[in-house]
Amino acid sequence: MSTALSYVERDSVIHQMTGTTKLFFFLFWSVAAMITYDTRVLVGMFLFGCVLFKISKLKWKEISFALIFMFTLMAINIVGIYVFAPEQGVEIYGTRHVVAELFWRYSITLEQLFYMFNFLMKYMAVIPIALLFIMTTNPSEFAASMNKIGISYRVGYSVAIALRYIPDIQRDYREISQAQQARGISLGKDEKTLDRIKNSAAILFPLVLSSIQRIETISNAMELRGFGKHKKRTWIMAKPMGKRDYVGIVLSIAILAVSVAMIIVNGGRYYNPFI
Repeated sequence: MSTALSYVERDSVIHQMTGTTKLFFFLFWSVAAMITYDTRVLVGMFLFGCVLFKISKLKWKEISFALIFMFTLMAINIVGIYVFAPEQGVEIYGTRHVVAELFWRYSITLEQLFYMFNFLMKYMAVIPIALLFIMTTNPSEFAASMNKIGISYRVGYSVAIALRYIPDIQRDYREISQAQQARGISLGKDEKTLDRIKNSAAILFPLVLSSIQRIETISNAMELRGFGKHKKRTWIMAKPMGKRDYVGIVLSIAILAVSVAMIIVNGGRYYNPFI
């Protein structure tokens, strides 16, 4: 059974890039999306991110769980924005075009809808690249790449273990859940919400214990092998930088430059179509 948010091996250009390249690309891309509210830039980044996802040969069903979780968080965030700041868009864009009057201080305006759409697009622009970074980067190769750019191999190894630990937790959760359901502990939709929460403790407690046991096992193994004794180490998964890596880094810098340029052109972070 496939696991969400774990490395998926494919034969694609994205997979062949080094972890260093993908890290720089993700960081520059994220900064470019965070600093701007220009709809044109964000929509372009989202579409380009979808193209890169297609090139990676990953399947949408492999990220369905992560997408559902992220979309749920985005929906809660958008609702929270409107509940606590229903006139934020009006304050930002300086005009007020009412679509519908509701009650008290709540009304639907084009400015607020446009602001919330841009806020949503900031998430949508980053999500494909974040998933690409996680699912196309071998943890061991990524640790080697981090060490290559000067980051301590101890930090790189810790990141690699954390990335490898995600599918382990998912596998343990499924196994414990199936074992508890075989004992008559139901987690189905037919159960009441409080009962489902109570029954979930029967899974979480063994999951925490198994995680602690795994941590102790890994720590003992690393200590027995003298991990951390030397300042440097070799990596079996290290990759040399190639042409595609330099192209990827230059492309990420160009995207960040476009985002900054549009801020200068617009005279601020916001693109205002209402003036």
